[in-house]
Amino acid sequence: MRVVMFYHSLRSDWNHGNAHFLRGVVAELLARGHDVVVYEPEDAWSVQNLVADRGAEALDGYRRAYPMLESTRYRASTLNLDDALDGADLVLVHEWNDHDLVRRIGERRLASNGLRLLFHDTHHRAATEPASMAGYDLRHYDGVLAFGRAIRDIYLERGWTQRAWVWHEAADVRVFRPRSERVTDDLVWIGNWGDDERTAELREFLIEPVRMLGLRARVHGVRYPAAARHMLEEAGIQYQGWLPNYEAPAAFARARLTVHVPRRPYVRALPGIPTIRVFEALACGMPLVSAPWDDVEGLFTAGFDYVVAKNGAEMRLHMRDVLHDAARARELAAHGRRTILARHTCAHRVDELLTVARAIGVGHLEPMPALRETLAS
Repeated sequence: MRVVMFYHSLRSDWNHGNAHFLRGVVAELLARGHDVVVYEPEDAWSVQNLVADRGAEALDGYRRAYPMLESTRYRASTLNLDDALDGADLVLVHEWNDHDLVRRIGERRLASNGLRLLFHDTHHRAATEPASMAGYDLRHYDGVLAFGRAIRDIYLERGWTQRAWVWHEAADVRVFRPRSERVTDDLVWIGNWGDDERTAELREFLIEPVRMLGLRARVHGVRYPAAARHMLEEAGIQYQGWLPNYEAPAAFARARLTVHVPRRPYVRALPGIPTIRVFEALACGMPLVSAPWDDVEGLFTAGFDYVVAKNGAEMRLHMRDVLHDAARARELAAHGRRTILARHTCAHRVDELLTVARAIGVGHLEPMPALRETLAS
């Protein structure tokens, strides 16, 4: 099967968490013998910011970490869609594309009987910016892949599409797996500060517990304003900026604990959708304590895969318990990793994608067996 994908960037994960999942899915499709082409804009915002932050050499690390992956860069003004879509069986178009490109690709679907087309949404804008999302012309798309049930339901209820499927993100277990490193930290958190969507939550569930417990802690991420960096410094937390996603497993291995602090839109309007870091941390065998989060879709089992703190006081108690009870920490780490390997790898998501592809009439679906990590490992 020939798969053509239009995404924001395969090369850069600077404030672009979807790159983690994209890389895992593309690697899995390639391992199964499919032909995959990824298109990304030449002026991708994430790439520009990465280069401005760390220099052009920061892109070299991606090439070394994922030698099998590459993308085709294009300019919107000169992109020839007839050439790009030639021979494609399935096309995936991510929601971080401009409205005009989404419309143009849809028009090519209308003119081609063999082409099948899916729109992929991995953000909260369907709930928080509905006017913008309603502007996407999906009339000629075969359906929508939504990274949570709440997003899927919005598309169906508002009539933006006639068919939609839940397609959660997942861990690329080729990359995210337990590593052997010298432990130097009590806690590590990898996440971006963002647009004030969880400032109060980060203070309550991360910064203050670390300060009050006197933990050795490290934070990685981007878009931290001066006030945020000052809060971290006052709490004794080391802030170290952008961390490539392929280096996160080693960072997890150097710490004894991590936390999940979901953004406010997901807690209030979109329950059941965790950050991809939950999948990745658990895949690395990392004990995890979560701020309040309602897993309405039953992805995990609270209390076994991770523990949940209702408030800052409970967060301190759970952190202290995990750090001082080695058996409990090992139990959480092992259970969480088993859940990922059983249900939430990129291989599982490719299985789901192929099921959807069959449902919309994609032919030639007899892929080679996946070359992936044995789930029993």
